[in-house]
Amino acid sequence: MRALCSTHLIGEAIVICLGALVAMSLTDISTGLLWAVAGPAALLCILLCGKLSAPWAVPAGWALQFALIAAGFVVPMMFVVGVVFAGIWYACVRVGRTIDAAKAARA
Repeated sequence: MRALCSTHLIGEAIVICLGALVAMSLTDISTGLLWAVAGPAALLCILLCGKLSAPWAVPAGWALQFALIAAGFVVPMMFVVGVVFAGIWYACVRVGRTIDAAKAARA
């Protein structure tokens, strides 16, 4: 599960940074405020990659997915992007757990 979810979180960090760039040109929100929110969110995605074995990591990943959906209030297209990434997160968690169970059964 860690490999799938880590790949997803790295992609999400990139999307958060790109979404902030889009928001800079489409909204009147200050650049400093955008990066004060987007920077730590992207950093949190990257840091969460290393903590995916912790029991709180998957719920934290869900919180990130909902935050990405909520970014749609700033850039409306982020509603769609957030829902797509939440679906991919669900698939990564579900398939990852299936793979982990198969590996444990084989061992």
